[in-house]
Amino acid sequence: MPASTRHHKALAAIVHCVGLLTALPVLPADTAADSSAARQLQPAAATTSDPNLPSAPPAVPTPTRVVKPAARPKVSVRVAPEQSPDPRYRIEVRNTGSTSVETTVRQELPQGVSASTVSDGGRVVSPDGSRSTEVTWRLRLPPGGTTTLGTTLTTASQQPVTAPACAFASDGRQPYDCASATWTAPGDSALNAQEPTGWRRQAPALLAAGTALLVLGLVALITWRRRRRPVAAALASDGPGTIYPRPATPRPPTRRRKPPVWLVVPVAATVLAGTVGAAAWSATRRVTAIDTDSQPTTGAWKGTGVQGVLGMPLREDAFEFTVYRMSCEPGRGARQCQATVGVRNLTREHQSWHGKLQRAYLANGNWVTTDESATRRANQGRDVFADPVAAGSRLVLPLVFTINGREVPQRLELRSGVFSAGVRVDVP
Repeated sequence: MPASTRHHKALAAIVHCVGLLTALPVLPADTAADSSAARQLQPAAATTSDPNLPSAPPAVPTPTRVVKPAARPKVSVRVAPEQSPDPRYRIEVRNTGSTSVETTVRQELPQGVSASTVSDGGRVVSPDGSRSTEVTWRLRLPPGGTTTLGTTLTTASQQPVTAPACAFASDGRQPYDCASATWTAPGDSALNAQEPTGWRRQAPALLAAGTALLVLGLVALITWRRRRRPVAAALASDGPGTIYPRPATPRPPTRRRKPPVWLVVPVAATVLAGTVGAAAWSATRRVTAIDTDSQPTTGAWKGTGVQGVLGMPLREDAFEFTVYRMSCEPGRGARQCQATVGVRNLTREHQSWHGKLQRAYLANGNWVTTDESATRRANQGRDVFADPVAAGSRLVLPLVFTINGREVPQRLELRSGVFSAGVRVDVP
């Protein structure tokens, strides 16, 4: 074969091989690297299946970042009555935060009271499930801004009128702050009236004072008799007096007369039995007076039960309760009634309270306790009964009661502890 022919055939074979190589798919560099790494790890994977070798440590989980709840807007409410022939109120709503806040302001009107004039933007409405009316405003408070609202009410009598006001979130359920004030007619003697205190409330103090005076009198009598004995002995000495002292005449020692044992023991036993019997009788009487199934609850170990209306601060053993608003959902089945309540701890210690001790009484005599799960949802997931109320602090929060049927609460009973007298608030 000529050399030129062999040269052409070799060139054709080289071209054919180059064509085949260009036709093959090209793997990415990462894929190739992964394939090589996988081939290198195959023997290792086979060796790790050996039970004699230690297993690989578990993977460390990635920590989950906790999302903090949104900061509550800093909104405060102040209510002040004005000196006028008719009930007139001035409501001041202030935003002390650095961002704008949208809020709904509501002023509750007692039964038999209507609004004659309302400041710009307010309207009079009647909430569902309530026999009273309220005045509402929709406001947008700028950072550091203050808005002043006003109402003039009409009442058939000149009795004091209490009308609380609250600022709620834009949904109208979560309260920011509440305040209350009571209007009294000009010149009414109720301005300087004080709560009368009977002699029964002062009986413990009077008894303690009398006991202290008796003890002081006995001590004074014993001291006076001891000081009088030397003088009486000198006056009772016989013989004429001289300027020289007489030598002391030894006298037989005198023994103090003691009451016989047969008299002391019965008297002491009688006094002890009387004390124990009086204490047991008093304790039994107070325990039997605590009837937790009555309507309302009667009897208490601590404090005296007080009763009031919406917007009136009422003090019991540890807390000062103020009910600002009560509203119920419309319907006939299971529905929720929400009470906006202010709680102030007036003691110097943290105080706990419990949802089962807060009651809503119905007109038919039945009562329900706080729906703790619904109350937690109304407070944005916070359990208001889990942590004690700090000393000297104040809370404004919603309490939810679930009621079956068309009945509405007539009275709320709030208390800090099972042995406290508690407060009772008439709600419309």
